[in-house]
Amino acid sequence: MRSGAILFILVLIIALAWIISPGGSKAQVQQRRVIQFSGLVLTSDSLKPLPFASVWVKGTRRGTTTDYYGFFSLPVYENDTLRFSSVGYGDAYYMVPDTLTRPRYSAVQMMTRDTIYLAETVVYPWPTREQFRLAFIHADVPSDDYDRAMRNLARAEMRERFEQMPMDGAMTYRHMVNQHSERLYYAGQAPPIRLFDPFAWAEFIQAWREGRFRRD
Repeated sequence: MRSGAILFILVLIIALAWIISPGGSKAQVQQRRVIQFSGLVLTSDSLKPLPFASVWVKGTRRGTTTDYYGFFSLPVYENDTLRFSSVGYGDAYYMVPDTLTRPRYSAVQMMTRDTIYLAETVVYPWPTREQFRLAFIHADVPSDDYDRAMRNLARAEMRERFEQMPMDGAMTYRHMVNQHSERLYYAGQAPPIRLFDPFAWAEFIQAWREGRFRRD
């Protein structure tokens, strides 16, 4: 009993000595130099800053995020591995070198787009195909734009609109130029008399039938 207690005390003393000694884990962590790591996170395809990307030390809870211009800065230890992540981009890793001579270090990290293909999802407004079939057959489909366009392009509709549509600026200008050209063509001579012109008589008869000479 007494020998067991002595053995336990010796083991406890050795463990405490190893933890407190310079070769212990805490001493090793304290001996690692602290580096102020700063840098930019850019997209690899367009070299644009990647804002609000996550940057943290792998295996720890220490980290930060990039600002609107993709800049970040955080204290790290030598040989720490930084993990960069952002929505829509693949994760990237960067290991802090242990051969630095200054307590400051900067780097530029490129991020590559990560395309995620999702499985096809079909959304039906009806629970079953039979209900969809019945609703589709008995649906009251209103006239769409194509039907309205075809009705507006009917010959009777186009003729009525053509007769009632006034001349625009281009048509008025063309009519004025034609009249002026006709006066210049017969300048210095008497214009021809169209009394015996069959085309003129045809135009007159057509206008008389259409009632163009009728007084409202």
